[in-house]
Amino acid sequence: MHTTEIDHEVVVIGGGFSGIGMAIALERAGIPDYRIIEEGTGFGGTWYWNRYPGVAVDIPSFSYQFSYDQRSDWTRVYAPGAELLAYAERCAADHALYDKVQFGTRVTGATYDPDRHRWQLETSTGERLVARHVVDATGVLTQPKRPEIEGVDDFAGVTVHTARWDHAQDLRGKRVAIIGTGASAIQLLPAIAPDVAKVTVFQRTPIWCLPKFDAPLPGVLGWILGHVPGAKRAARLVSQTFVELQFPIAAHFHKPLGIAPLFEKSARRYLAKQVHDPVLREKLTPKYGLGCKRPSFHNEYLATYNRPNVELETTPIARITEHGVVTTDGTEHEIDVLVLATGFKVFDPGNFPKYPVTGRGGVDLERWWDENRYQAYHGISVPGFPNYFTMFGPYGYNGSSYFNLVETQSHHIVRALQHARAAGATQIEVTREANDRYWAKALSRRSRQVFAQPSCQLANSYYFDRHGDTPLRPSLTIETVWDSRRFPLSDYRLETADAAVPVAAPAA
Repeated sequence: MHTTEIDHEVVVIGGGFSGIGMAIALERAGIPDYRIIEEGTGFGGTWYWNRYPGVAVDIPSFSYQFSYDQRSDWTRVYAPGAELLAYAERCAADHALYDKVQFGTRVTGATYDPDRHRWQLETSTGERLVARHVVDATGVLTQPKRPEIEGVDDFAGVTVHTARWDHAQDLRGKRVAIIGTGASAIQLLPAIAPDVAKVTVFQRTPIWCLPKFDAPLPGVLGWILGHVPGAKRAARLVSQTFVELQFPIAAHFHKPLGIAPLFEKSARRYLAKQVHDPVLREKLTPKYGLGCKRPSFHNEYLATYNRPNVELETTPIARITEHGVVTTDGTEHEIDVLVLATGFKVFDPGNFPKYPVTGRGGVDLERWWDENRYQAYHGISVPGFPNYFTMFGPYGYNGSSYFNLVETQSHHIVRALQHARAAGATQIEVTREANDRYWAKALSRRSRQVFAQPSCQLANSYYFDRHGDTPLRPSLTIETVWDSRRFPLSDYRLETADAAVPVAAPAA
């Protein structure tokens, strides 16, 4: 008989909202033997790491929260980052997760033992953990991506990445360069422009920017949400409808409905109203269709370019020197502070997954995805990697509230774990047939998505992986919720470690 000693039944990797939501789901399901492993020194994930000036959520706060743990005291329609971090910490405290977490630890490798049906995890502390099941809840917007520019490490002044902001640096009166015009740059620029001597934004690809229906929330609204029956549900319904229209419907039903062009017309009108100089306005106008690349929402970003101390530079960067940024026309922009607003590693090697994952037969997950394209059953399970689940796997996220993803994926995973427990199985693995069926369904819907536009080739979008696919789930939110509760349990194959033979599934 094989020995099957394990440290924990489940190890959850990541202490952001994915890890928090997964842990709460395990507690509710009566699976208390789990451990959360988090690289940082606190809960929060994206909001733990991203603390640059102006950081805020880009969907309404009423949607950006757990359905079962809603706040009634948000200060704005779109909450600032500090409130989201506080919300994460409060959720963790309220659900007693501080007793289940190990901070300051990064998982550096995961290897499956097919004989004992368990995962062996290597960590940055040198500790080895053994788990029956592993849930990867590391997310995708946590690891900074540095630009591949000659001399980026040679700059003699202060260099800071938006995802690792150094609040000890005082930017007042400084000459600042911002490389990048993604979501973080859009929030950062208006926040620092009034204080710096000059800020030069180096733009490779312009981004569509739409107005943000943001405003302070009066205290009386918080009282209503907290005391009037049904008020929270009504606010969430309105918010969810708005979010659904903004992305899932517009993106995944682009061809039959044609909603995205309406948003694009609105964005063009907004740009014309905000930016006075027609030449500058043309430089800020994307050449790709709205939706190819993640659009942003901000009420001050475009207007900030009207300031005399703000310059937009669209000439490509040649190199970075000790004193500044040199563009291909030979001009050197001398600066004091270099801000890398270059986003995150998404489908980059070493980030998806963030550590080597070795499944059955010594198969490496990153290599398997490279050879077979990104795919995962409901974005959660991959054939050949038993007892391993991902919260943010390929074709799992449909673009709506991130919290919907957390709740649907954790529900799916708990159903699978309970299924294995009921059968006395020590291994659960999605069948290749089920995975192929799900992936074929996702691919069959690609032609109707906004990403199928020819102009998307000009977007330089992280939506597209190195295979040219966009591994977002082409479904409405209601379908993702239904699937998490109704997927056939027979799509998973069960075994026991001692017999290494299939286990008959219990009656549903």
